[in-house]
Parts: sequence; structure tokens; C-alpha cells
Amino acid sequence: MSSSKRAKRQASRARSGKPSSAKPARPGCNRELRQLAPVEPWRPRKGSRLTDLVDGYIAGGAFNGGRLGQACQLLQHVLQGDSTVALTLSGAMIPAGLGGILIEMMERGFIDCIISTGANIYHDLHFALDMPVVQGDFRADDDALAREGIVRIYDVFITEKVLLDTDAYLRAIFGSMEFDGPISSATLHEAIGRRVLEDAPSADRSFVAAAARLGVPVYTSSPGDSSIGMNLAGAKFDGGTVTVDPDIDVLETSAIVHAADSNAVIMIGGGSPKNFYLQTQPTLWQILGVNRGGHDYFIQLTTDSPHWGGLSGATPQEAVSWGKIKPGQLENNVVVYSCATVTAPILFGDAISRGKRRKPKRLFGQLDVIMSDLRRATGRRVPGGQGKGARAGEDD
Repeated sequence: MSSSKRAKRQASRARSGKPSSAKPARPGCNRELRQLAPVEPWRPRKGSRLTDLVDGYIAGGAFNGGRLGQACQLLQHVLQGDSTVALTLSGAMIPAGLGGILIEMMERGFIDCIISTGANIYHDLHFALDMPVVQGDFRADDDALAREGIVRIYDVFITEKVLLDTDAYLRAIFGSMEFDGPISSATLHEAIGRRVLEDAPSADRSFVAAAARLGVPVYTSSPGDSSIGMNLAGAKFDGGTVTVDPDIDVLETSAIVHAADSNAVIMIGGGSPKNFYLQTQPTLWQILGVNRGGHDYFIQLTTDSPHWGGLSGATPQEAVSWGKIKPGQLENNVVVYSCATVTAPILFGDAISRGKRRKPKRLFGQLDVIMSDLRRATGRRVPGGQGKGARAGEDD
């Protein structure tokens, strides 16, 4: 059987939850095992591509390689439809160089909404401004680095001058902003992205600028917890009036989920961005009385384990009990336990390498409309009047 046929069979089995009709197993297997796909030693060949690796080995592999293969297949399935795909981004992924892949994913219509830590958004600006972010050594002497004005993110080095110059760039943006009242963090980041597009020397390297260009709203779940929030706060000492209201973020992200036919989420790491997007479902049914039944698809790339009890490592099965993930759809949920600097390029690179595209949803330009739709829907409901176990789609 060719690797591509075996991958298609594995993908179909992953979505249906049924064992495939594999070729007879080796002698000695009982009847149940004969119905399962055999493990096939895969040999790479000269000229092998990423898709060959995924289809030929990872898709039918074991352990977390196998989970990564399932994630690749599930993402392919999601991108064939019209699901709204959100990305949650924690950890120092942008300083590690993931921004270019995110730009490509957005340009292909594969990411419709982003919830990120503020740090990733802030460090993205270094690349747009052609400031050095360099490969260092995790064994460096941190006392020596401090004396030389260098900050370290494991094995990535950035100078204090880069930070101060980026701060100055942000303060100049904030000083020129005028809004009638409090705004969402997506509105703040869209304004930053527009400014980057106008005057940054390497705007094409910025995922924040790409998001502004493509209408992808970028939220941060903790607006004050980054250098962007620090600079926005400091601007108020100079007469600045721009204020980010997290309540608007909660409502806008919930409205995005409410407006979607189905919802998929790809989680890089865990942290606050993970919960912030998952909580849209309890916000809808528990607070606003409009039930969507939970997210339809869940992919997480993480090093966090569930047995510590923290949200970052909580499994999609646990999220079902909170109404965050739809019940009875285990095949639509995959957790890959490995470093996202390894797994994210494979997951996204595989999707990109297959040459597909989707029409961008450009949700940022639709926020007023979908917020109005949510208001109309909640006007027909009593908050808290509908349990999370009710059928999805009962807000119609």
C-alpha cells in the first residue's frame, strides 16, 4: 500500500473513530488486532518532501509522532471546510522565528483570529523595524550579558537598545492615536499593524502587520502584561488617553464564535490565551444564555501535562465538562506533547505544502456586524437560562 493511500485511510479512521480494514496482521495476532493498521517501517528517499514525511511516517506513527500526524490530518480536514480557525499563541514563539509561518497561514486563509500574549506582539515589532534578534547560547553567562546590555530568551539574544527603540516607536504610535472611548485590544493591534505597514522598513516580516492587512483580529488576554501594555500605561503620564477595555475583548471573541458555522482552535502552548478563547463558549451559554455547544475542533501543541491540575495542561476531555468543547467528538481533539518550535513548523508547513487556500474571512472588518448579531440573539434569552448540555445551535 502506498504511503499516500495509507495516510488517507488513517485520516478517515481518525475522523470516524472506527478501525480501518487493514491488510491481515502477522501470524499470532488475535482477531481484534487483525482489524488495525500495522506499523510500517518508513524509509525516507532522496528528494522526500515534508508531506511525504507526514503521510509516510508521522500519520501512521506511534507516541507523540502519531499524535502530530493526527493533528496534521485533523487540520487538513478543518481547512477543507468553512470553520472559523483561531490560533492561541503563548511562549516566546515569535522571537524563536515562527512569525513568517503565521504570515503564510493568514495569507492562505488558514487563520481567522489570533489570541496572543502581548510579548509575542511586542517582539514581532523588532523584525518589522529591522532590529537584531540573534541566535545566542543558552549556556551564556547571564551576569556578563547583563553588563553588556543583552537580554536572553533561552538561546535568543536581544539588546536593551532594541527594547528601548521599540518602546519609543510604540509611544510615538500611542501619542498619535485618537479614539472616542475605550477600545478592544484587537483595535489597538490593528492600529499598530497599520502604522507598521505605513513606515516600518520590513513590514513584510511582521505578523501583526499581516493581520492588519488581512483583517485578522489579534487579541491579547492580558493587555497590561507586556511591554505594549507598559508603554500604553506610561503614555498616560504624557497625556495619552488610549484605554484598552478587556470586557470588549470578551464580547468580541464570543461574537466571533457565535457567528461561526463551526469553530476550530489551534493552541501553541497553553497559558492565558488558551483559556481566553475556550471561555467564549461558557460566556455564550452561562452568561449570555446563547448556547453553541462547545468548540468543534481542538489541536494543542504543548509541553504541559494534565496531572498538575493547571489549565495549560488540561485536556480537551476535561474541557467538555465546562462546555468549552463539544462532547462525543473525541476524534476531533488532538494534543501533541512536544516543544512547539518543533511541532508547529511541521503542522503548519504540512498544511501550506499541500498548496490549498481558503478565502480570508477578514473578521476585523465585520466586528460591528457580528456584535450586533450577538446583541440580537441575547435579547431573546435570559442569562443563565440554558444549560451547557443543551443542543448546539439552539440560539436560532
